[in-house]
Amino acid sequence: MGARDLPFGMLFLSQVSIGMLGNFCLLSHYVHLYYTGCKFRPTDLTIRHLTVANCLVILSNGVIQTMAAFGVKDFLSDMGCKLVFYVYRVGRDVSINTTSLLSVSQAITISPNSSRWAELKAKLPRYIGPCNILCWMLNLMVDVMVPLHMYRSRNDKNITKKTDHGSCYSVSKGVVTKSLYAAFVFSRDVCSVGLLLWSSGFMVLTLYRHKQQVQHIRRSNTSSRCSPASRATHSILVLVSTFVSLCTVSTIIHICFTVVETPSWWLVHTSALLTGSFPAVSPYILLSHDSRVPRLCSGFSEERRPCFE
Repeated sequence: MGARDLPFGMLFLSQVSIGMLGNFCLLSHYVHLYYTGCKFRPTDLTIRHLTVANCLVILSNGVIQTMAAFGVKDFLSDMGCKLVFYVYRVGRDVSINTTSLLSVSQAITISPNSSRWAELKAKLPRYIGPCNILCWMLNLMVDVMVPLHMYRSRNDKNITKKTDHGSCYSVSKGVVTKSLYAAFVFSRDVCSVGLLLWSSGFMVLTLYRHKQQVQHIRRSNTSSRCSPASRATHSILVLVSTFVSLCTVSTIIHICFTVVETPSWWLVHTSALLTGSFPAVSPYILLSHDSRVPRLCSGFSEERRPCFE
């Protein structure tokens, strides 16, 4: 292990520890809600899928990068490298898609009943499950190309155009093939980010109009608190802002990967850190804005009831 790898190793280790703790707490929160008989929101199912995808990214990418940064390399076979990076890419892409789906579904949830989304709003709880499953199925099929380029790290002088990922490396199959695949991934990510921006703008506009309508009520009642729907919307807006910021920087770095035939170790480690940042931070954003966290339901009832008042 070189001296330059030690800071990255510590960063990767901290990111994995903090990220897994946050996602475990978020999953435990939903398990507690289930056993205390609380009623779930339409977006809760998507958040659970997002949490699972985040855990896959942290475990597949973070753990491998941490061990590689601390000098533990060549512990994976070719099949191990293909499997680990396939799981990583599926988790990453599902995380992107479910974040987009989460933002869109929340925008539909808070839309006025008199709007054109009223009919879709009523059917949202029925559609949200299949949409999440579809995200997993599509990415499981699309990302089958990733293992074809991954191999175990070893000194192979015959391979010049490769990117070292620590324990594994990816081989470039040619500029044309690499550029086409990068263009496809970039287009897919742009569509997801476009949906995020549209739904976020819609939510901001809806909240602003609602605030204007109830402003006179808030003046007369100074103790009124933010509604659960508003808190959930604020949480998703912060989540989306964090995602878009990290995704923009990550996209720029991925473009550099396409342009540069042999990326430097600094570029590879920085890309891996950015990839794990959103899965590590997102559970804390969601927990900090969830009104059900500080005060959970108590007692038992035959019918599920909300955990917020």
